[in-house]
Amino acid sequence: MKSFAVIGCGRFGATLARTLHSLGHEVMAVDLDEEIIQSISDEVTHAVSLDVMDEAALGLSNFDVVVISIGSNLEASIMATIIAKELGAKRLIAKASSDFQGKVLQKIGADRVIYPERDMGIRVAHNLVSTNILEFIELSPDYGIIEITALDTWIGKTLAQLELPTKHGINIIAVKRDESINITPESSFVIKEDDSLVVIASTTAINKIERKVGR
Repeated sequence: MKSFAVIGCGRFGATLARTLHSLGHEVMAVDLDEEIIQSISDEVTHAVSLDVMDEAALGLSNFDVVVISIGSNLEASIMATIIAKELGAKRLIAKASSDFQGKVLQKIGADRVIYPERDMGIRVAHNLVSTNILEFIELSPDYGIIEITALDTWIGKTLAQLELPTKHGINIIAVKRDESINITPESSFVIKEDDSLVVIASTTAINKIERKVGR
């Protein structure tokens, strides 16, 4: 079990805090708005209404991860990040709503910057390309993980016959079939209808796949 402090409980922060707690972790939710704190108090370990400037009351060095989710207010986000760093946060993750804000947060000490709105837009765009595309996760600007249902031309063939790494530049991580999942399937594995394949590939290779499944 890990301990998390989530500072800023708007839609993103509140959802993050609730989900972390539901996964069995200790979560302290912090927000200046008392109504927000009251609404989330039963769904986290601790819910505290505090001004982020109240350094003494935060005690952030006691948490494994501190998340600054004040993305809409640049000044407050910057100050919260600086204070969290000064208070000895072990790992500091900050939410940003723009590339500029992200660069600033990284320069002042954020270990990782996340862009929920941008990342969700990317995922939705990929999912809208075709009904074959089930999920997309961007690992970097050059690589990603995509989950797609098997193309018609793949059904009934083994992975050896398909030669996906050499012909398409993609590597299979797993194959989902009904309620089971096969991690790193062997070359003799035969693709069946309704199988979904989780693959890792370059952005170029993923774009080629999307063009095929989007036809």
